[in-house]
Amino acid sequence: MMKHFLSFALMTSVLASASSLVEYRDDAKLGRILTDASGMTLYIFTKDTENTSNCYDQCAINWPPLTVKGTKDLPEGPGYGTTTRKDGSLQVTYNGWPLYYWIKDQKAGDTTGQAVGKVWWVANQQPLITVQKDTAQGNVLAGPNNMTLYIFSKDEGTTSNCYDQCAINWPPLLVSDATQLMGTFKGRLGLTTRKDGALQVTIDGKPVYYWIKDQKVGDTTGHGVGNVWWVIPDTATAL
Repeated sequence: MMKHFLSFALMTSVLASASSLVEYRDDAKLGRILTDASGMTLYIFTKDTENTSNCYDQCAINWPPLTVKGTKDLPEGPGYGTTTRKDGSLQVTYNGWPLYYWIKDQKAGDTTGQAVGKVWWVANQQPLITVQKDTAQGNVLAGPNNMTLYIFSKDEGTTSNCYDQCAINWPPLLVSDATQLMGTFKGRLGLTTRKDGALQVTIDGKPVYYWIKDQKVGDTTGHGVGNVWWVIPDTATAL
């Protein structure tokens, strides 16, 4: 067991030091997930706070942090940063979440750390909320598929009043758990539980939906429908 642990620790140390580029892999069940340059899966820990790791001692043995020597080694692209650990090392973050390996993953493609303790989750590359620029309604918020999102003025606070045929025409944006709220807009995001127990995303306290008649990225044909459905402008004050 000790031999296995030492070899794993050495492997992850080498991977972390060599991983100047975080890559991604499309997983049939988990979507587009982050990996290091060797294909080893990366994870987030929901007991961390923004840009701060709370995983040390035995936790850090089981979940080795992904570290870099300096910010010049960070992956290219938006969302990447670093947090300074207690020992002074720089741990890579993605959208504010420190990134880790899992000691029980044995080979590239393994995702055995998913949902461990219901606090460890595979890091997902695709942001939950995106911005579609220069649509007919200006810059508006969109879902992970880049299709326009809407709010319903008949909803009451965070409670959805769109069910049955309404929910067919206006599918709610759903997630499986709160970890999917990470991203640029995470300070504005929340969850509401629908009647069937599904978790619907809220933005600034309002449930959000797609519109069945939008056919392509950038469409905003649901704006103003019934004078109760509206796009979500890319401004906090516009809501």
